[in-house]
Formats: sequence, structure tokens, C-alpha cells
Amino acid sequence: MTENATSRSPDYESTIQKDAKYVMQNYGRYNIVLSSGSGSVVRDVDGREYIDCVAGIAVNNIGHCHPKQVAAIKEQAEKLIHVSNLYYTVPQAELAEQLVKITGMSRVFFCNSGTEAVEAAMKLARVTTGKTDFVAAEHSFHGRTMGSLSVTYKEVYRNPFKPLVQEEMFVPFNDPSAIADAITRNTAAVIIEPIQGEGGINVPSDKYLQEVRSICDDTGTLLIFDEVQTGFGRTGKWFCKDHSGVKPDIMTMAKAMGAGFPMGAIAAREGISFERGQHAATFGGSPLACAAALASIEVIREEGLIDRSKRMGAYFIDRLRNMSLEGVVDVRGRGLMIGVELDRKCGDIVESCMQKGVLLNCTSEKVLRIAPPLIITKEQIDAVVDVLEQA
Repeated sequence: MTENATSRSPDYESTIQKDAKYVMQNYGRYNIVLSSGSGSVVRDVDGREYIDCVAGIAVNNIGHCHPKQVAAIKEQAEKLIHVSNLYYTVPQAELAEQLVKITGMSRVFFCNSGTEAVEAAMKLARVTTGKTDFVAAEHSFHGRTMGSLSVTYKEVYRNPFKPLVQEEMFVPFNDPSAIADAITRNTAAVIIEPIQGEGGINVPSDKYLQEVRSICDDTGTLLIFDEVQTGFGRTGKWFCKDHSGVKPDIMTMAKAMGAGFPMGAIAAREGISFERGQHAATFGGSPLACAAALASIEVIREEGLIDRSKRMGAYFIDRLRNMSLEGVVDVRGRGLMIGVELDRKCGDIVESCMQKGVLLNCTSEKVLRIAPPLIITKEQIDAVVDVLEQA
């Protein structure tokens, strides 16, 4: 890792200019142009390397360009890329079987992203119950499409696009009694992130999900777990729900499922399912996406990445709690889903670390989100902590 130089390559200048001219300026991008990656490291067009503790926002769980996944995508791309869901394909059926096994659910529906998965879960809850309303938690993030935006807490995301699918119904996170009080005869489902990601890596008490499950059972309300960010080994289990032993009625998945290939899905328990014609996705579960996901699941199994996430996460959190960084309010997380809360906004620290060869993300303004590939090494973790201390 070296300090970023001031000189820029022609590729850098050209890319920045084209983006400014042709791309809608809705993203706040950092001033680097990434060009390649392997393992837990990415490189920019100017030849500088960075330890990636963002991982595409908890997407690249098996690392960048894992050889097994690259080979699977190449092999499938030479055979069949897309045919729509008018026909059966082998990769989709095989992936559905694998997802049922690792989730403990009954059936799956494939889509293309996390926000689509939440939309599908909300539609399924409505059509199953005949009810319309949802209860969500404060500081939640479930996506930016109109349905998922309705259960996303931050006003800056919601307000410009009102009216949404429903009026706000948000209750404090980690407070089961607040959920019990909010449920009405028209509540279709409660939707919760087992650990809140965008909200600041908020980890609830061990009993929270169990108590919410009991409340939903008592009131006849469906329970949706949003595992878009917490799935596929990120927290030291296949899914975060497995820490508490709670089975939801519906769960959403995306991000790390395709390990970088855009993909989403929902899984539902026995007795809950879309009927023919009730929902669809043209690109959902394409042969190419399913091949990428199958390879990712295989790598997680073969390389023991779930246990590795647990061990490396514990080591990372211990190092962070003992570093000499001023203004640290809290270090929290599970597995390799870690938040460092500061007493001030953390954008300047993200910039400083980037200049020193470490990519981090600031969420909820004051929380450094650390979500590296599950293959990150102790040596890389030590290097990240050293850079943080310098920041």
C-alpha cells in the first residue's frame, strides 16, 4: 500500500469526464477508477492497490474474480445465457435446491436484486394474507423502489417520492413490545433486518428475533427477514437468522448470492407461494446468474468461509477495539459485518484511508462499515487497523 500519487492516467481523466457528461449524477463517487481485482485487493487504472473492506457493499464474499466462479461463468456463457422463465433450465433448478437446503425454507422465487426481492416479499405477504400493511423498524433499509422504499426509514430517501405504497409505520429496533403495539388487524407482515446494515450495523439482543417470532405467531402476522446484506456467511452463519434459530415466513436474499453477479431471490416456508401468474421476472434466475451463484455457494462450502468469517470477524473486532483511534463510541458486529461508530462524521476518515490504500464505507454518517471479503487474511486486517490508526 502506498500513498496515492497526484498524477493521473489518461484512463482516469477520460472515465471521469465521460461519467460527468453521460451518467446521471445521483452517486457520490470517490475519486478513483477501479480496473481489476483479486481476492481482497482491487486495483485502479493508475496502478495503485487497495485492501477492499467494502466488497461491493457486502457482495464479494468469496473475493474478487475467484477462479472457480470465473470458470463457471465462462463455461455457462458458452452454453446458454438467457431464455426467460418460459422454459426450465438445469442451473435454476439446481440453485433452487441448494437454496432450500441452506435456508431451511420450502420454495424460492428468483429476481435480480435486493430491492426486487423485498418487493416480491411484500407482494407475497399481501396476496397470502389479504392484508395490506407492514411494520418496519427505525433505521431500516430495504431498498429504493416504491414498495421497499415504504419500509425504508430514512426520510431523505422516502420524502421526494411520496405517496408511497403505505404510510410510515416504523417502530424502535430491538424493541419487541413496540412491534406488538404496532400490529393491527390489517398488518400483513413485520419486516426486519436481523442486523441493520445501512442503519449503522445495529446488532439486536439475542432474544429479539425470537420474541418477534412469538408475537407474529400470536397475532397471525407474517414475519419477513431481510437477509440481503447478512446472508451467505457474512455474519459467521449461512444466514443471520441461524444465530437465533428463528425461521421467518419469508426471507429475502441478494448481494453475496451471486458474489458480484446481479441476482436476488426470496424463500418462503411451506404453504406460502406465488400462484401461476401472480409475479414474474424476465431475467430472474437466468442460467448465467444461477451458474455464478452455484459456484459461489460451492466456494463458501469448500473453503470453509462461514467458519472463517466467524474467526476473522472476532479477530478484526478485537483489533479494532484495541486500536488507538480517537472518538470511537462503539465497535460492534457479527462475523465480518462490522461497524465502528464515531463521535463525528466519518467521511474524512474514509478519504484518508483510501489515500493510504484501504477502502472503507461510511454509513449512517458516523459509522465506518467494514465488510471485506470473507477470505481476508490476518495480515490484511492488521494493515487495515494500522491505516485506521494513522487516520
